[in-house]
Amino acid sequence: MSDATTRLDLKGLKCPLPALRTRKALRRMPAGGVLIVECTDPLAPIDIVHLVRELGASLEEKRETAGVYLFRIRAP
Repeated sequence: MSDATTRLDLKGLKCPLPALRTRKALRRMPAGGVLIVECTDPLAPIDIVHLVRELGASLEEKRETAGVYLFRIRAP
């Protein structure tokens, strides 16, 4: 496992860009690396959860504060 952490600020982007950029970032990460994604797209909670499942990654945290969605994802 790796301790690498990457942050993606995707606020303001609309579907499908948050999911596409999250996919691209996860594919570049070392196994066990952590990706923190912040976005405002209301479809992100659905799209990113499905993406994480599809890629075999782990969703460690999902929360929403003042319209900003935060996802903490561990790369497979």
